[in-house]
Amino acid sequence: MKEKSTVVLVDDERNILTPLRAALEAEGYKVRTYNDGVEALEALTEEPADLGIFDIKMPRMDGMELLRRVRQTSDMPVIFLTSKDEEIDELFGLKMGADDYIAKPFSLRLVVERVRAILRRFAPKDGQGAPTEAARILERGKLKLDPERHTCHWDNRPVTLTVTEFLILQALATRPGVVKTRDALMDAAYDDQVYVDDRTIDSHIKRLRKKFKQADDDFDVIETLYGVGYRFKEA
Repeated sequence: MKEKSTVVLVDDERNILTPLRAALEAEGYKVRTYNDGVEALEALTEEPADLGIFDIKMPRMDGMELLRRVRQTSDMPVIFLTSKDEEIDELFGLKMGADDYIAKPFSLRLVVERVRAILRRFAPKDGQGAPTEAARILERGKLKLDPERHTCHWDNRPVTLTVTEFLILQALATRPGVVKTRDALMDAAYDDQVYVDDRTIDSHIKRLRKKFKQADDDFDVIETLYGVGYRFKEA
């Protein structure tokens, strides 16, 4: 049986480390936890891991600096956790080489799913059988979504999405022309462990549109039905 991957959690908040460690260990992952970047960097230098989850705001060494130091010697995939919500921080973090950026409060289920998706992407391909229904590539016009690798392309141009944005877009694109209410999109992207309101979904849609418009000024396939919800335009 293949040994499960090792995940390193770095956060100065015990109320984050404890439940996240438990959720990942329940999935069979080996988990090492550290309270700050300096401690984590020393440990990673001595004993590398398969994936890191770094809080950005920490004492002694923040997550950005930790990632910069790690990248000098390792291509280990990294997810940022942060209480910040400014888009500039997200874009900067992704540009630095982080693989995702998840804002607090977050759903434990989503973090676990993102860990699984990233580790699958970095795992060596072994020629296993056909992909499952959930993992099949979804193509809608110029859109191409690959849930297995968590990649998104528009007209063959890569578009970097967070896990929440990916799940919302996937929910819309799976059934073009069908209106998805905000509640339905919240169900697709979150679970009961985190509360979000309508404005949160609106913010994600706004950022999705902005990211796609950077790839194509004419992007207009996510339609708003005021007072109802959103839908992916039929071809």
